[in-house]
Amino acid sequence: MTQQNSDIILERMMALHPKVMDLVLDRVWRLLGALDNPQKKLPPVIHLAGTNGKGSTQAMIRAGLEGAGKSVHAYTSPHLARFHERIRLAGDLISEADLTEILDECYGANGGESITYFEITTVAGLLAFSRTAADYTLLEVGLGGRLDATNVIDQPALSVITPISIDHEQFLGDTLTKIATEKAGIIKRGVPCIVGPQPDEAMDVIEATAAKLGAPLFAYGQQWHVSEERGRLIYQDDNGLLDLPLPVLLGEHQIQNAGAAIAALRVLGFDNTACEAAVTQAEWAARMQRLRHGPLIDAAAGAELWLDGGHNPAAGEALAKVLKRLPERPTHIVCGMLNTKDISGYLRPLATCAQSLTAISIPGEQNTLPAEDTAQAAIDEGMNATTAESAEAAIAAIVVKDPNARVLICGSLYLAGAILRENG
Repeated sequence: MTQQNSDIILERMMALHPKVMDLVLDRVWRLLGALDNPQKKLPPVIHLAGTNGKGSTQAMIRAGLEGAGKSVHAYTSPHLARFHERIRLAGDLISEADLTEILDECYGANGGESITYFEITTVAGLLAFSRTAADYTLLEVGLGGRLDATNVIDQPALSVITPISIDHEQFLGDTLTKIATEKAGIIKRGVPCIVGPQPDEAMDVIEATAAKLGAPLFAYGQQWHVSEERGRLIYQDDNGLLDLPLPVLLGEHQIQNAGAAIAALRVLGFDNTACEAAVTQAEWAARMQRLRHGPLIDAAAGAELWLDGGHNPAAGEALAKVLKRLPERPTHIVCGMLNTKDISGYLRPLATCAQSLTAISIPGEQNTLPAEDTAQAAIDEGMNATTAESAEAAIAAIVVKDPNARVLICGSLYLAGAILRENG
């Protein structure tokens, strides 16, 4: 089988529904029923929702479970370079042959009925998981939670809600209360729920939902605590204190994500070995990822290249904190964003961290914000901004002026994916 086979089926799936997002579960239930309900045949499920940190937290939980000798399925979205990244079977990315077969089966079972791309591909992931032995299944919510296509597990082993902030308002609502209500929709009756740091407004919703469903909460600042002390990660809950290395994933925010992952592992009964593996073995692309080979490295000469896919104000704040903690070096940003994002909110915290911003349009993305608009938003935030035709052109221009630059490419997972396809 070739890459093209799965791509052809995925393109057909894109045409099954006129909208990219249409949050109802009826179509998912219909297709699951036609496939003999694979969601009922999964290894124990850990279901993750939240605005920020879902992917990093999932990566750390997976590293912890695998460090304890367990095999793990993992579902995540969106992919960066290849669709196969979304479906990890017992530790390995799904093969092209298996992906093509499972997509074709789901497409046939759907019978030409209306269903969104995310819904039918999520069902494909569940079907693949149901046919491969593993000890655990990690399911990352795509959008929201309550009506997300992953929210079809009656009794997961554990729910995890990472920090909630304003994002995707057009789908989830324009207040933290509304957004938290959607995220809290993954909480199930009697199922323990790990909760990362939350604004009070969001925490009120989570606590009310958990109380209504009798779901035990293990919340940051209440049942567990985590902090950095003297270059170590210190975690504490009712079972005692852990003194661990800092997460290999960079950023102050990864301390809290690591805490949620450790809390999840402890509630599941895993020991210190799993918890240390969670922070030392996790890998997660496009989260302050250092680029080391590819055409962009060639263009960069002696410059340092980094890639990050964060795209909302909270991600901008987290990224600014990371940059301020790195060894001092002139920092220049290459930024491309979608036209649905709060670009000013994202750029504002970064404005104090960079000598310049070069705006680009995201290649091949119809919803990209034009480079000129990104540059103007940066100028409005007090940044020295210009535009370029591509990331390679931007980097080449930066290193001519500043050969010792630190260059950060950021603003969108779609941009990160385009970069990794050429430089992964």
